[in-house]
Amino acid sequence: MKTALKQLIVILFIITGALGNFMYGQKTPVKNIVLVHGAFVDGSGWEGVYKELVKKGYHVSVTQQTLLSFEDDVKQVNRIIDQQDGPCILVGHSYGGAIITTAGNNPKVAGLVYLAAHAPDEGESEADNGKKYPSEYKSLIKGNDGFDYINPSNFPTDFAGGVAKEKADFMAISQTPTQDSVFHAIIHNPAWKSKPVWYMVAKADKIINPDLERLYAKRANSKKTIEIAGASHCVFMTHPKEAAELIMDAAKESK
Repeated sequence: MKTALKQLIVILFIITGALGNFMYGQKTPVKNIVLVHGAFVDGSGWEGVYKELVKKGYHVSVTQQTLLSFEDDVKQVNRIIDQQDGPCILVGHSYGGAIITTAGNNPKVAGLVYLAAHAPDEGESEADNGKKYPSEYKSLIKGNDGFDYINPSNFPTDFAGGVAKEKADFMAISQTPTQDSVFHAIIHNPAWKSKPVWYMVAKADKIINPDLERLYAKRANSKKTIEIAGASHCVFMTHPKEAAELIMDAAKESK
């Protein structure tokens, strides 16, 4: 009889706790993280951030979109989001920010993290925004076939500043040519208007003007914006711990 009473008390305690969490909106940290790369690179650049997050017990997925079409890239990212077993934090770098601005409308996305990334508004494109806030680099080469790439000789300094020279040189010659049209995709129904945002500004970014990054963060009402002094466009590679910490903040604070 005493054993049955004890079991009943335990059950009531569990039920009461669950009801309390429900009534007072206690948040359960999001455990799924989806990392979305930008133009001219692939998902391998996320290795440092991936390792930091996995050490803390997060389930991390890395996308590998083709950079051939904005619509297809959004579909590919949504495919990975749909594979998650629960809510996720969607993280984008550079052009990946435009992708998550659209894919972030997926119901499984609980929060958005932009790392030196574009976050266009309704009717905007990242290319047009870049004209309003010109970037420093001049090494973009537009091919006659509609694909863009960065002059390999300038890639280490313009794109990958702070990355070890040997690795930056390899990134330069293994870069993924990107269809120019993806930069001109017009954004509709930007997810940052309905999802919480966290933003990292790379203060020495030559690819996206840091002032444009600050505008994106302010306009999206970023819950937390951090600026990394001396960081290049590859801030997610050169500062993986800081990037991971910002992502974990988003995971802890998102519903």
